[in-house]
Amino acid sequence: MNSAPAPGALVVERPGALALVEDLGRPGLAHLGVATSGALDRGALALANRLVGNPDGAAGLELVAGGFLARFRGTHWFAIAGAWGEVRLDGRRIAPYTAARAADGAVLEIGLAERGIRFVLAVRGGLDEPAVLGARAYDTLARFGPPPVEAGRVLPIGAEPEASVPVLDREAAYPPPAGAVTLALLPGPRADWLGEGATTTLYEAEWRMSASADRVGARLEGPELARRPGELPSEATVAGSMQLPPSGRPTILLADRPVTGGYPVVAIVAPESLDLLAQVRPGQAVRFRHG
Repeated sequence: MNSAPAPGALVVERPGALALVEDLGRPGLAHLGVATSGALDRGALALANRLVGNPDGAAGLELVAGGFLARFRGTHWFAIAGAWGEVRLDGRRIAPYTAARAADGAVLEIGLAERGIRFVLAVRGGLDEPAVLGARAYDTLARFGPPPVEAGRVLPIGAEPEASVPVLDREAAYPPPAGAVTLALLPGPRADWLGEGATTTLYEAEWRMSASADRVGARLEGPELARRPGELPSEATVAGSMQLPPSGRPTILLADRPVTGGYPVVAIVAPESLDLLAQVRPGQAVRFRHG
């Protein structure tokens, strides 16, 4: 657990549905048209990093749905947070939210997610991919940053940080909810665009996460919300902005979000609910409460 350089790499043999290098993103560049990007479940990334003694924002892997297989080059500490599913190191099952040490050549396998949808893998030293605009984060809309991970990719691991691996064997961990997820909702800057009865419907209805949800936006299926006709000039957005297009079915903009494109932002998912939202599976129920 001493601080020392740890040259090595993670050699990806099977990336699963989608594997992205992500850190905490690029805040403060919205005036240049650059989204924040970064891990959708920011709390999971920070926790996984703390488990191995990294700074909260060290770059790790965001793995959608699991199905991941990789081999360590060198001896390294790692931890997995976020979604829950079976994780094995050289065939031995690893408990969630636990720091584990992989020997040189060890094989890490992450099964399909059983709760939640996004695993976060942190390796002590962080993934030492080239930074773009100050971050090791891939923007799926603008398509810049470390590219999506494919089979055969060798991900370099950085030098070990000064902090040691915490003595605590295991962090208290709770799996993402399997049933309906309740998110705190704040009024948006264009809440007056909601039509008669729409606010009541928004809070009383049970919504479902669409299968087309991604890092740009989480589209919800449910009743049609009445709204004022027309469009607005494009406006900047924050993570959690709920747009209401003419269809009347809301979309919640996430880390790789664009500007509004003319649709009103009628509400905003509160920051404390964004990590919960990041783990909602397609078809899972979503409800809202006043934040």
